[in-house]
Amino acid sequence: MAKIAAELQGAVMARLESGAPGTAQSRVLAKGEGWQVADVMCTSGPQDRRFEERHDSVSIAVVVAGSFQYRSGSKQALMTPGSLLLGGAGQCFECGHDHATGDRCVAFWYEPEYFEIITSDVGVPRAKANFREVRIPALHYLSPTVTKAYCGLSGLDADWEELALRLAATAVEMTNGRPARRPDPLPSAQRATTRVLRMVEDAPQTEWSLYRMAKAAGLSPYHFLRTFEAVTGITPHQYLLRSRLRNAATVIASEEKKILDVALDCGFGDVSNFNRAFKRELGMSPREWRRIV
Repeated sequence: MAKIAAELQGAVMARLESGAPGTAQSRVLAKGEGWQVADVMCTSGPQDRRFEERHDSVSIAVVVAGSFQYRSGSKQALMTPGSLLLGGAGQCFECGHDHATGDRCVAFWYEPEYFEIITSDVGVPRAKANFREVRIPALHYLSPTVTKAYCGLSGLDADWEELALRLAATAVEMTNGRPARRPDPLPSAQRATTRVLRMVEDAPQTEWSLYRMAKAAGLSPYHFLRTFEAVTGITPHQYLLRSRLRNAATVIASEEKKILDVALDCGFGDVSNFNRAFKRELGMSPREWRRIV
């Protein structure tokens, strides 16, 4: 968290020293079928005038540093770290920094059709799918989801697709008063999930996105995520990661391959993430594992 705030402060100081007007810059972190997530850093301050903007898609932004005023329609709220900014597709809004300079958000954007599928899975009718509020405060209930966004922005392991689905479902539930408890998955959904489990276990090195798993199961992404957790007790990302690590550990113990080659062959993008995940899961580095097995 300190690093995230320090990076924002550095951008603000550079902007103030240059005398340039405040700007908002975004860096795409991940994207998939119907969703996208970006690191959005704004260096505007009290001296910068507000402009009316429009949400191109359904927007949920996790505020990770700084603060700002957010207004949409007749509603307005102060956005602070840990809170969620909510915006509907086509909705006009304004952001202002009347009291301090700069803010940083992890912004999740959803195509309207994709978002409607999530709201339907949650059990909210289409007519009520729009957000009733412009902000969800930094509540205790949100802490696990919000903290995962912080970790992902800090370079730690994060499955942005799973997080995008959870965030959307949580926001819809909280703004529509839906109960958190859900019924057990149907036998047909359990069978479909089991089929995908076997597919992942047979080829963990494959590029298994949540969307691809859900498509293989014949379920919507959020329905699949919910069913998978109910059936296995863990998320698809956790299951895939552990399958890859088991596969890698077996190869390291039985073959003389370089650790880098093992990591890449088993589906990891780089060796540093692989080493970190391996040690977290097995309690030792890949090289230590090779020595003792």
